[in-house]
Amino acid sequence: MKFIPAGVVPLLLMIHCKLVVGKALPVNTPSPMCENMNLCKPNVVEQTRKLVVLLNATAPDLFSIYLDCQGDPFSSHLDELCNATTTDFPAFQVNRTSHKKEIMVALYKVFAFLNASLGNITRDQEELNPTAKELLERLHNTTKTTRGLISNLTCLLCNKYDVSQVDVTYGKSSKGMNVFKKKQQGCQVLRRYVQVVSQAVHVLLPHLSQA
Repeated sequence: MKFIPAGVVPLLLMIHCKLVVGKALPVNTPSPMCENMNLCKPNVVEQTRKLVVLLNATAPDLFSIYLDCQGDPFSSHLDELCNATTTDFPAFQVNRTSHKKEIMVALYKVFAFLNASLGNITRDQEELNPTAKELLERLHNTTKTTRGLISNLTCLLCNKYDVSQVDVTYGKSSKGMNVFKKKQQGCQVLRRYVQVVSQAVHVLLPHLSQA
């Protein structure tokens, strides 16, 4: 057994603790998405189809009402201020010839991002436009529908496609932003959402109809 001088052990422990404390935590910590996952309901595919169709149908009105509530300069300078390509919204790089598993993973990434973004936008609008009842109601309804869709996609990925982890991004938090930046971020995200959910319907429906 090697002799360790007195005082060395506490020093080593202190160095170790400093290294652990100073180490940055990963941004996307793996989540046990399939933990406690039961078998999917028999109609989960049909439910998924209906939810995507519903979100696509309601997205344009949500974006339009959001714009109206923000007022100028957003309603008059839409293309300049709400350029959707400047957001961190996940790219939906699948098409009708893609494998179903790829499409489901791409959808999961999109709607996980959207769900987190809706939380930011809703919180900001409750603060900035507390009397905008229709906007807030639509934001809450879209969030509820999105969560239902994520639940269905999780079930399909875990039970049908054997996918237990998906790397997702959640965009920037609006906390600490000024009023203009909060409005702009919401505008950019919702505009991109309208585009992506329309693309998702186009890609997804032929696959679901064959399921």
